[in-house]
Amino acid sequence: MSKSKIFPYLEVLFAVIVWGASFIATKIGVKEVSPITVVWLRFGMGVIILGIAVAVRKEFALPSKTEWGYFALLGFLGITWHQWLQSTGLVTAQASTTAWIVATTPIFMALLGWLILKENLTWGQGAGIMLATLGVILVVSNGAVRSIFSSNFGTPGDYLIMISALNWAVFSALSRRGLKKHPAARMMFYVMAFGWIFSSIAFFAGDNLSEVPKLSFNGWVSIAFLGIFCSGLAYIAWYDGLQVIPTSQIGAFLYLEPLVAVIVAGVILAEPITWVSLVGGITILLGVYLVNRPSRK
Repeated sequence: MSKSKIFPYLEVLFAVIVWGASFIATKIGVKEVSPITVVWLRFGMGVIILGIAVAVRKEFALPSKTEWGYFALLGFLGITWHQWLQSTGLVTAQASTTAWIVATTPIFMALLGWLILKENLTWGQGAGIMLATLGVILVVSNGAVRSIFSSNFGTPGDYLIMISALNWAVFSALSRRGLKKHPAARMMFYVMAFGWIFSSIAFFAGDNLSEVPKLSFNGWVSIAFLGIFCSGLAYIAWYDGLQVIPTSQIGAFLYLEPLVAVIVAGVILAEPITWVSLVGGITILLGVYLVNRPSRK
């Protein structure tokens, strides 16, 4: 394999590793400031990075009049609402648990396609959905499966993260139309810009500006990592790879994201890596694989 062909794979691997570590960085950030402050600072940086990328690549073009509302909706769902859910969820949810739950997003996409678009759901996909559900129960309950029938099942954050996985599935489905017309970097710039504007309204509505000077060095490092790498460079690298690597191959890289999160959370946050978490996580990934497996003709 030539160097020109290796580079796109390295870009995708970089994006997945960065996104896997994003849950840990967010966890660090929300220990010092409110979730909306983390979101506002993060995507303020991300908008600048993506804006520079769009300008350098000479891809800048104003959306049509009918697209402004569309991009505003995507910005609210995919940035403001989605990141608030995840940041607030990580106040009480473990970073490793969050990564496993987020990995179920393709399950929600399949269910939405079945319920709303009337797409066929095979027996294999049904089995995959059941396996992924079992995996989530194992991870959230830490093996105490019977707790699902009690009020102690999971943390409030776990439920917010689950909602965020469903929300991202909706966002992904709505984004397909725009990606057919616009280069990915340009589209993400407008989506992120609208999301940051909506986040700014929530940020300045409260006394959040006074929190910014309170951030420690570690807090600033975590937010800079989220803004520059997770919301800027990783998106660019991922979509660069997507233009070269077949979708069937690039999707396999996403299986690494929760594994990265578990390892980094164990090293930096000292979150325990238990056999129950690993078994539950592998069960989730197996379920996601069955749902995404190409059908045989």
